Amino acid sequence: MSGNVKSSENQSLIGVNLSFEINKKQFHATTDTLGNFSENIPSGDVVIKIHHLDFTPKSIYFNAVKDTVISVFLEKDIAQLKEVVISNDKKSGIKTLSGGKLSFNLKELSGVPTVLGTTDIIKLLQLTPGVQNSGDANGYLYVRGGDPGHNAILYNETPIYGMSHLLGIFPFYNTDHIKDVEFDKSSSNPKYGGRLSSSTLLNTNKKLPSEFSIQGNAGILASQLTFAVPLSDKTGFYISGRKTYIDEIMGPILKSGSNNDVQDMNYGFSDANFTFLSQISKNNLFSLDAFFSGDELKVKDENLALRTNLKWKNFTVSPSLTTIFSPKVNMMNSLYFSHYSNELNMEQATIQFWVSSYVKDFGFTNSVRFSIANIPIESGLQYVYHNLQPQKVNVENLTTLDNKSQRIINANEAAIFVSAKPKLFENVTADLGLRINYYTSGSDSYLHFQPRAVLNYYANENYSFYASYNRQYQYLSLITTSSVGIPTDFWIASSDGIKPQSSDEFSIGSNQNITKNLSSSFGGFYRSMKNLLEYPYGITQFNEITTLKNDLYVGEGKAYGFEMMLKKSSGKFSGWLSYTLSWSDRNFDELNNGKTYFAKYDRRHNLSLVGMYDLNSKWNFGVTQLFSSGNRFTMPTSWYFINNNPVKEYSGYNNAQMPDYVRTDLSVNYYFIKTAKKESALNFSIYNTFNIANPIYVVLDVEVSEDKSNVVVKQEKKVLYRMLPSISWRFKF
Repeated sequence: MSGNVKSSENQSLIGVNLSFEINKKQFHATTDTLGNFSENIPSGDVVIKIHHLDFTPKSIYFNAVKDTVISVFLEKDIAQLKEVVISNDKKSGIKTLSGGKLSFNLKELSGVPTVLGTTDIIKLLQLTPGVQNSGDANGYLYVRGGDPGHNAILYNETPIYGMSHLLGIFPFYNTDHIKDVEFDKSSSNPKYGGRLSSSTLLNTNKKLPSEFSIQGNAGILASQLTFAVPLSDKTGFYISGRKTYIDEIMGPILKSGSNNDVQDMNYGFSDANFTFLSQISKNNLFSLDAFFSGDELKVKDENLALRTNLKWKNFTVSPSLTTIFSPKVNMMNSLYFSHYSNELNMEQATIQFWVSSYVKDFGFTNSVRFSIANIPIESGLQYVYHNLQPQKVNVENLTTLDNKSQRIINANEAAIFVSAKPKLFENVTADLGLRINYYTSGSDSYLHFQPRAVLNYYANENYSFYASYNRQYQYLSLITTSSVGIPTDFWIASSDGIKPQSSDEFSIGSNQNITKNLSSSFGGFYRSMKNLLEYPYGITQFNEITTLKNDLYVGEGKAYGFEMMLKKSSGKFSGWLSYTLSWSDRNFDELNNGKTYFAKYDRRHNLSLVGMYDLNSKWNFGVTQLFSSGNRFTMPTSWYFINNNPVKEYSGYNNAQMPDYVRTDLSVNYYFIKTAKKESALNFSIYNTFNIANPIYVVLDVEVSEDKSNVVVKQEKKVLYRMLPSISWRFKF
């Protein structure tokens, strides 16, 4: 049984649930991104029930005697009732998918507290199992013991290389423009490669707007607007914009957090999203997606005669064409361009210093979905041309230093992939995939086979189990130069003897439906990593003879742990509890005398509690409670004197630990209007409600007595910010 589900406006509907009842047996299917579905059922009298939250349910009765293709049209549910509460019909904000993957419905997670009163995708991911809380002053993801550059962020399958606004304080993506998020901790889909850890897919709305609408958020720190504009029955677009006006507000907060070291600080960011859709014909949908973000941070300290200007930008554009050949066969072709750059300009007294970097991608993706013997298959090919400059350095008014670490690197990467989802036994299914990568840069070339496999066992409707194995290779690597997430980091490519990083990951897990609204999941993982990179020189290291290969340390790592999640998906109270117990080790010959040491983000315990409570149709409350072990850092263990000067002595690399991280966030939503088409609500949020000081780093002050007979060491904990209240107005009409 296969077919397509569309709205009365002839738009394909995604995520429609279909149930087939025949001979007292139940079968289920869900429409894909093109509105298509396919399910194997026995012959006989069948009842098909079609359900979508925004449309009137429909039932179809007939006798199935052979393979059948049907087309279903759903009518909008236009009935509007006042003060009616339908229990157990709320869509789940977060869903657990096959293999431990997670899917987020951002609309249903608006009650989770954030600084700006809008949903923060990165911070949502940090509240889930297997993802380390990176603490304050950091917008990166750390997944299952990996480094921040090991995670792929894909905006409509286009890679984004710059991943945060200032220090992770602000949401990086405008969630009004994004329909849903798919998060895979293991990146088990062979369609996506080039990273060792996770893949996060940000999917924009691919439904043609049927009428003009506007929604947005106005707050004390930033505001955003999103327009849906129909141009004709078959053409329309969505456009979004966001802007801060926080110099007068955020500057004093940052100053207070740095003990007034900074005399003058200005920061601002803006971003924009654009999606154009055109139904060229019945079976061809053209879309054009674009994303831009720009940040600028200026710091001036007259006491040090210091002026600093830091800029970083993202720009992506991607046209794509989706073609439906039949209910079982469709194809998508897309081009994309992605550009990320950062530039640091420092001036102190008579010294001027510039350092900049960029990465550009020109790519093409082809994918075809079809079925063979009722086995869903997706295959295709990809090509991307990488153009990047790791670091370009100018000092004073001299010409650029002519060293190899600053040269432009070009690389070519091609891949073919195939995935299949066969049903092996009555209760056993598999997600099998293979990705074959060919990479070349200069005289270096690599051919890698990357198998991916997930086995799912469904014991009954309430219990399921999975086991997976994934091999990954990474050719572009992020070199982090700052401990607090300031974007002076840069990307390098595998070239001149710098080998690709690799990872092998095994995981097992289970999902349980405890009651209709309560579910749980448990899992464990083990990952080994090779050719990991460390850059020990801070922002930059340059001279006439240096090369990136000589400056980089190469080592190995492993990570393993246990993950669990307890989730309540509907009712007046909803939310989840997640816990991760994990270890992450590193081994570099040049560090810690070659002995294994803890990675910086080896945080033994990570506990997150998220709760949302709908008191009535007007009031909604949200709370998040976080606890995690502190980051690792290196601290001297003793001091001694040479020529009357104190000298530090270290016992081991990353031998100390920051204090435990504890934070409580609260939010309250009051709705003036809340219907399917209109919304007006005030959001009150408090970030770090109990004003707990969570330091971002520790400075050691050494005081020596006058006779130099003893040394007193004091730890000064640097805190960026404490309690941050905010208020915003969210609207849609």
